[in-house]
Amino acid sequence: MSVDETDAVEPLSAAGKPLTKRGEATRTRLLESAEHVFAELGYHEASIVRITERAGIGLGTFYLYFDSKQAIFEALAIDLNRRVRHAMSDEMAGATTRIEAERAGFAGFFRFTAEHPALYRVVRESEYVSPGTMRLHYQRIVEGYEEGLRAAQAEGDVDPGLDPEVTAWTLMGIGELIGMRYLLWERPEGQVPRLPDGVFESVMRVVRNALAPGEERR
Repeated sequence: MSVDETDAVEPLSAAGKPLTKRGEATRTRLLESAEHVFAELGYHEASIVRITERAGIGLGTFYLYFDSKQAIFEALAIDLNRRVRHAMSDEMAGATTRIEAERAGFAGFFRFTAEHPALYRVVRESEYVSPGTMRLHYQRIVEGYEEGLRAAQAEGDVDPGLDPEVTAWTLMGIGELIGMRYLLWERPEGQVPRLPDGVFESVMRVVRNALAPGEERR
């Protein structure tokens, strides 16, 4: 659940050249527009024209930054991945125990996905549009998650009998499916949903009992 050095990679133009500040701003506008268009229409119904029109950017300008619809889709998937990991890491920064970190990280994840429902659709569609990008999304989350769990085990904060990799995948699955059920399926039109308190507390009870050393479970 941590960010890694790949987040520091400088964004490039479609020709592989570094962008100016103005160029970075234009690229960001295109990604923001693509997020809305792909969330609303899905990959196959979305078009470059719709993306550029929503961004208020000329069609020709698009090709200075991305050479195809798939290219901006993949860039958006990577950008959403970076932002959701930052959201979780920022929330976890002040935690003093692993259980506190989990609570903060899950809260950050649910808040981000409530505000950015495109994350779900883009990740699901990437299985067919760009399988490598889908795997990268999950691997980047799991790598940081696994590292944090290993450190917590070394400090006696997490059950030492757990496999950190399996546990990371399990916890990630919990967050993704709970978010889908309560933030995506029951999304009020025109509103940002909020995970019910009772649901969040139930999730955290499961997580606490799964991670805590035996004598600390309840």
